[in-house]
Amino acid sequence: MSITHLNFYFAFTLSSLGLAFHRTHLISALLCLESMMLSMYIALSIWPVETQTTSPTLMPMLMLAFSACEAGTGLAMLVASTRTHGSDHLHNLNLLQC
Repeated sequence: MSITHLNFYFAFTLSSLGLAFHRTHLISALLCLESMMLSMYIALSIWPVETQTTSPTLMPMLMLAFSACEAGTGLAMLVASTRTHGSDHLHNLNLLQC
């Protein structure tokens, strides 16, 4: 395993651990999700170079588009929950009452 693969695995694992253990604010959960998507995007972008294929794949661009949509939706949810509940703490949000 090369050092590049180890860095991508470490970045993805660290952001998933951050999502699992630091869920107090919605913005921190969104940042952890965004870093997970960014590490997967970089890994998928480097993959055709490492396999030495001549045609680039469309998968990294689709992932980047979905990541941008996810970030926009997350920020809209953050603004809406802050306006209705007064804070972005996740323990204040109850999905059955929203």
